[in-house]
Amino acid sequence: MTAPQPAEPPPSSPQDLPEDLSRLAGLCGVATSYSPSQDRTVTASVTAVTLALAALGVAAGPEAVRAALAARERELRERLLPPTVVRWGGRTPGALAALPEGTRLRVETEQGETRADLGQLPPGVHRLTAAAPDGRTAEAHLVVAPARLPTPRGRSYGLLVQLYSLLSRRSWGMGDLGDLAELTSWAGRALGAGFVQVNPLHAAVPGAPTDPSPYRPSSRRFPDPVHLRVQDIPEFAYVEDRERVRALLERAGRLRGAVLEKDALIDRDAVWEVKREALELLRDVPLGPGRRAAYADFLAEQGQALEDHATWCALAEVHGSDWHRWPVGLRDPGSPETARARTDLMDRIDFHCRLAWLTDAQLTDAQRAAREAGMPVGIVHDLAVGVHPGGADAWAQQEYLAAGMSVGAPPDAFNARGQDWGLPPWRPDRLAASGYAPYRQLLRALFRSAGALRIDHVMGLFRLWWVPQGHPPTEGTYVRYDADAMLAILALEASRAGAMVIGEDLGTVGPGVRETLRERGVLGTSVLWFERDWEGDGRPLPPERWRADCLATATTHDLPPTAARLTGEHVDLRAGLGLLTRPLEEERQEAAADTGEWLELLSRLGLLQGTGGTDPSSEEAEIQAVHRFLLHTPARMIGIWLPDGVGDRRPQNLPGTWDQYPNWRLPIADGAGRPVTLEQLAASPRLHALIDAVRERRSD
Repeated sequence: MTAPQPAEPPPSSPQDLPEDLSRLAGLCGVATSYSPSQDRTVTASVTAVTLALAALGVAAGPEAVRAALAARERELRERLLPPTVVRWGGRTPGALAALPEGTRLRVETEQGETRADLGQLPPGVHRLTAAAPDGRTAEAHLVVAPARLPTPRGRSYGLLVQLYSLLSRRSWGMGDLGDLAELTSWAGRALGAGFVQVNPLHAAVPGAPTDPSPYRPSSRRFPDPVHLRVQDIPEFAYVEDRERVRALLERAGRLRGAVLEKDALIDRDAVWEVKREALELLRDVPLGPGRRAAYADFLAEQGQALEDHATWCALAEVHGSDWHRWPVGLRDPGSPETARARTDLMDRIDFHCRLAWLTDAQLTDAQRAAREAGMPVGIVHDLAVGVHPGGADAWAQQEYLAAGMSVGAPPDAFNARGQDWGLPPWRPDRLAASGYAPYRQLLRALFRSAGALRIDHVMGLFRLWWVPQGHPPTEGTYVRYDADAMLAILALEASRAGAMVIGEDLGTVGPGVRETLRERGVLGTSVLWFERDWEGDGRPLPPERWRADCLATATTHDLPPTAARLTGEHVDLRAGLGLLTRPLEEERQEAAADTGEWLELLSRLGLLQGTGGTDPSSEEAEIQAVHRFLLHTPARMIGIWLPDGVGDRRPQNLPGTWDQYPNWRLPIADGAGRPVTLEQLAASPRLHALIDAVRERRSD
């Protein structure tokens, strides 16, 4: 079967870019064209290029472009070093090899040493000083990184789950970090699983209602306290108002019961309201000496970043969750007005700092439970592409973000209008000038409790599609990042944590990107239904031709569960919501043909056999066969979508919908739509049969 041929994207603007503007854009990392397919190139518009340059602080209007070009050429010609220099392993960086003969170098290391010999530098981000014979001097950040990231030893399989969807009899209306610790402990000990991958646990932007998507957070650096298991906090047992505690527990029980017994959706706002009231009670419980010392250490370690995050949270309680609408003086984290607010709101700032500490502690406990259960990896955390423009990170890191720009995707053969994700991008020039400080801090925070990190849209380490505010995605253009530096920082922080990295590299990937990621040890992501011989006959790719350096799965949170894919129910779901672009019968036939080709391959490989008494011709046996197939590939990591273990039909997120579908609010359910608790999952014969099929193949 050949791949479908959707409508071509709209033609490019006939307007040619002026030569000076094209040269200036190239020197600043702004693309002047893009290729939606191998045989087609689309020219970026003058508007897109000019506005992208403006967001980088470069005036490129008709009257200014020539002067800007001359200034940029002079800057590049005269500088000794770029702002950040990367050294992989023991290799001499090109920027150092190009220095004039006789240039003197001095390095001040992270560890506080001063060296003139660059031979045996420790890993880290050091300060490099250069003095050329002609009198020129320069300072730069020198990133010394290991040649590759840590990679898996052998093969492992694990579970993929959206944490909020995993309710137990102890959670308060949505899955929490206590549930995560229980899941990892059970999966490691009873199932032999090597990891559990979860959705981003970043702090959300509070609202009414809160945006439930975990991929548009307020902060990527700090986790959301809504994930706390409040009753596991030591101080909770010492709250004196026991009547208030009982009332809160009753409310939490009603929220849990509504989801598990009355088909209610997960209500994040209601859950947070109960948890917030409970956490407020803890403010009256003094910390013991050891706990107070641990909290003080956390405050010192997190420093200004935590204070800024907590300050935003406190200000949002007073002025709302979009800092652009705050009083003018408070929109600047460093203003005198904000300094006064920090003093006035000191109690609330401490409250939010303490929430960050408590959440960090439970994340650490969950990873510890995974390792104690024998998991070689443990928890795989997820890093979203960016942050909400009105949230805490966007407020605190304004100097590093491109004002008036949003991240998205260009028009292509499958989406002629392009995409605008509403996330402000980092400025590559400011990142480089800082030695990638905010990026380093972000990664370090995430690796604190991670055995591995999944990076959503990992191609963003190389380039991002910038969409000017007020313009459609078709009026955007790519802006290049220093992938060498981004990967070096990633390798440095991952190695320090002993953690792996998985890149979500689905969709359109630029030339050489996958090869570079593989060279540096970043695993890719391969989803069964997308693995076809696209350069040949278009049929399913045999297992031996899959790449080894990847996490292989049957589905993801954005795709139909395997049961829905096998039965074609995913087509009916989209039809019922008016999302089809072709006649229903045509879509059904194509889906059936696609599934039929895969089932034919599974049958030919002898994989369609029941486990645990399962009828070999049943849907359950077909799901087992799909996962047996994944074990036939050389993939280093095999991921099992946890809802697949009980026949869930509903995707957690349906792209292209907002209020038409309950995205990010569904509990794990069985094939009939009945919610399934963590305790029921652990006792499910169907889930155990699926795991047995995987373990059986692993033993082979």
